[in-house]
Amino acid sequence: MKRWKIAGINFDHFHMGDLLRMAAEHPDAEVVGISDEQPARMEEATRNFGLKQSQVFTDYRACLEKTRPDMVLLCPAAAHHGDWTAKVAEYRVPVMVEKPFAGSLQEADAMIASMKAAGKQLMINWPLAWDPGIRMTKQLIDQGVIGEVMEFHSYGGNRGPLWHGADKLEKTPEQVQAEKPQSWFYKRSAGGGSLQDYAGYGTTIGSWFQGGRKPLEVTCVVDEPVGLEVDEHSIMILRYAHGLSKVETRWGTFTDPWTTMTQPKCGFVVCGTNGTISAWNYDPYVTVQTRKNSERHRIDAGKLAAPIQNPVQYFIHCLEKGLNLEGPVSVEISRIGQQIVDTAALSAKERRAVKLLG
Repeated sequence: MKRWKIAGINFDHFHMGDLLRMAAEHPDAEVVGISDEQPARMEEATRNFGLKQSQVFTDYRACLEKTRPDMVLLCPAAAHHGDWTAKVAEYRVPVMVEKPFAGSLQEADAMIASMKAAGKQLMINWPLAWDPGIRMTKQLIDQGVIGEVMEFHSYGGNRGPLWHGADKLEKTPEQVQAEKPQSWFYKRSAGGGSLQDYAGYGTTIGSWFQGGRKPLEVTCVVDEPVGLEVDEHSIMILRYAHGLSKVETRWGTFTDPWTTMTQPKCGFVVCGTNGTISAWNYDPYVTVQTRKNSERHRIDAGKLAAPIQNPVQYFIHCLEKGLNLEGPVSVEISRIGQQIVDTAALSAKERRAVKLLG
């Protein structure tokens, strides 16, 4: 079996630590190098994965040229995804970018073009795509259990992006307040804010549930927190030819859903012509109603099996088999999610309903 060499470049997003762990734990892969312009941001990964100093770089070009990876993991700030994808594309290596797709639709299209010119695959990782309940929901939709999907409702959030690091390790309130002024998550120019950073979960996975159908127009409202230049709460309404759907994001919930489920619950409700499904994040089951059985009943979400247990495993599988990426991690579905987010941002700015952009 081929031994997949994986490099991690740019540590703006703390999810880099999670992705590197998946790579290190894959039986047919190894982390061969990491790169970031700020050495201190790589210290934890260097320790965690037993990397040598010869595998740690501050120049991405040296990292790529010396380690010659088979795959690159990219975790820049959202508005820099395009620049970094173009840089890596020059080395003709498959790229996985951590969510969101980009800081704008224009940037997302530039990423698609860069990787197409390189002749390599581009994957957008949405961590919730590997939640068993999300997968079971799509399976039930595809089986026709609830008929044609007519609407979906998404609520996504947590205490905020600075409350936890790699492996969901919690930080103190003092650490959060100290990091906030410097963090890209709170800078408009870097693609920060709950709408730009987090709403893509709902718009992308919701588009997957909808079979790739696109809304006609989007109406969005965001909060305007005192002292911040970005939002921490957004609500959008999507008008489709067949009905309405809703996507809401919230930084500032009382708890994080992976420890203690929030109120409102984080997750999805999908309504079809013949039934409904609710899939709350991290629950081991989904709850279903159908015309034949209107009583709410649980269906075990089961455990995910290879090759869809995590993004690194799935990307390696597709590369090995020469398969196209499918679902929310594909550029086709992720681009629809980005279209909706861009349209929502314009709607919030102009305080009106806006026809779908792009």
